[in-house]
Amino acid sequence: MDAVAILGLAGLLFVKEAGVPVPVPGDLLVLGAGVAAAGDPLIGAVALVAILLAGFAGGCLQFLLTRGAFRKVLVDLLVRIGLSRARLDALTEWLRGRGARGVAVSRATPGVRVGAIAASGLAALPMPVFLPGLVAGNTVFVGGHFLLGYLIGPGAIGLIAGSGSIAVAILVVVVLAVLGAIGWSMLRRRRASAAASAASTGSAAPSLDAGASPYGSWADAACPACLAIAILRPVRADAPRVRAA
Repeated sequence: MDAVAILGLAGLLFVKEAGVPVPVPGDLLVLGAGVAAAGDPLIGAVALVAILLAGFAGGCLQFLLTRGAFRKVLVDLLVRIGLSRARLDALTEWLRGRGARGVAVSRATPGVRVGAIAASGLAALPMPVFLPGLVAGNTVFVGGHFLLGYLIGPGAIGLIAGSGSIAVAILVVVVLAVLGAIGWSMLRRRRASAAASAASTGSAAPSLDAGASPYGSWADAACPACLAIAILRPVRADAPRVRAA
């Protein structure tokens, strides 16, 4: 992984974090960067720092734009990619009373992190509150994905090199897509069951995940780390929820 590749990846992630809906799962890009940097600690450290800084800068830009004149444009973009306005409003309300900790949790949570920056802007959080949460949440989420790629990298590269072709790489992508479809189906059934149970008892409102973007849900499910977190994450009483209409 050379300097040009690192700068290109950092630039793409900056654009995505700034709110531009680039149709490439950032999680898988970071995983790939970790794989590419495997075996070279110095390159790995440089790549991770560049990726994190790009995310911090892009996130801050989106936050400021959402608080300013581009609020409607960014919100409309999120709605167009499938994040419902009700879901965004619920996350905004949830963040309003939780400060930096809420930003950190939402940015480190698959299925919620996509709208967390815009919701922070809509909640009018001060920059000194938003930035520490962004740094903490992004570092945990992005750093975890990069580390996973870095750890599995030597084995993955050896497997692809040993095959003598890109067939194995294509197979891996196909397997991830299939796992994503299966995982998405599992998560949908789990959330539907939880929502039905809550509705029957009247104990809770529908889950925030009810308005999730199909593309975003697939991207999370296609990422092994995100899928594991989403499946194993317990349902918490203080988790963001959409108010009943």
